[in-house]
Amino acid sequence: MSPSRPRTPFGSRSLAAPGPSRRALLTGALATAAVAVTGCSSDGDGSSKGGSKRLRVGYFAFPSGDLIVKNQKLLEKALPDHEISWIKFDSGASVNQAFLGKSLDIAALGSSPFARGVSGSSPIPYKVAFILDVAGENEALIARKGSRVTDVAGLKGKTIGTPFASTSHYSLLAALEKAGLEPSDVKLVDLQPQAILAAWQRGDIDAAYAWLPTLDELRKTGTQLTSSKEIGAEGKPTLDLAVVSDELIAESPEVIDTWRKVEADALRRLTSDPEGSVKAIAAELGISAADAKAQLSQGVFLRPAEVTSADWLGADGKPGKLASYLTDTGQFLADQKQIDAAPSADTVRKALYLKGLPDVLK
Repeated sequence: MSPSRPRTPFGSRSLAAPGPSRRALLTGALATAAVAVTGCSSDGDGSSKGGSKRLRVGYFAFPSGDLIVKNQKLLEKALPDHEISWIKFDSGASVNQAFLGKSLDIAALGSSPFARGVSGSSPIPYKVAFILDVAGENEALIARKGSRVTDVAGLKGKTIGTPFASTSHYSLLAALEKAGLEPSDVKLVDLQPQAILAAWQRGDIDAAYAWLPTLDELRKTGTQLTSSKEIGAEGKPTLDLAVVSDELIAESPEVIDTWRKVEADALRRLTSDPEGSVKAIAAELGISAADAKAQLSQGVFLRPAEVTSADWLGADGKPGKLASYLTDTGQFLADQKQIDAAPSADTVRKALYLKGLPDVLK
């Protein structure tokens, strides 16, 4: 698959979505993760009160099949003997911290923070087990109209907000590089989406690279300079992955298979039941059906068969091109001095959990 091929957004019947969505600093206190998972024990025994089994799932309030699974309680129905805890995160940084603190079993995670997570001498003990979506127009670089910036090169000397170590951060660095700018040519500010919006409204930043739903708010008073769809087509795709802990792989691989099945079901519903999918997303995000439909249309959602194809995640014993994308992402981050050293291609391949694919999705 070539990253430059056209991709098909939500709502199309054909989702031959090649070519390439969010979100992880490994430094800092684990207190962030502890706050995010209040009420969840951090031990890893997989049990909870009353003898029921426990499954802690991290998610983002971002349009995807993941929200359909949550809204329709597909995982709870498939695993009635488990106590499912859905834990909301704002960025991949906090997801990585939560895995380090053994506070998560499964979670959504952007490709850039994952590449960070498996770099270094003590990689986070998790693996990619599924692909939620590919970044499209749902992540973009926007300049405030008052800044008078009309292209990426015009950002020189300007202040730009983005969540550091996120897929947006990665795409922003790629956009600057393409425009002939060094990160030192601008002032980069580490801000989470809600903080970006507040800083934008105060006039503290000139531009921002962010994702939905904050992105749509920025568009109201800004000019879009580029998007992750464009950057992906130029060879630097970003994706929203789903990762599972090594502990869960060792202790309950059948739970991972069940979870994969319901995530695949949600991807199918995006095309077989677009109205129902929009309704579920709208309910989860607290927005109108029209807004949910518009947000979904900006993403790229693969069919289950595509997820396990050679173009993407791959199958048991046959890693797909995702391994190369992640390796390239790690190398880019190392070149940009965002990490000390890039993870090797072998390290990345070993960080893909492909057992049972594609059969478990049928």
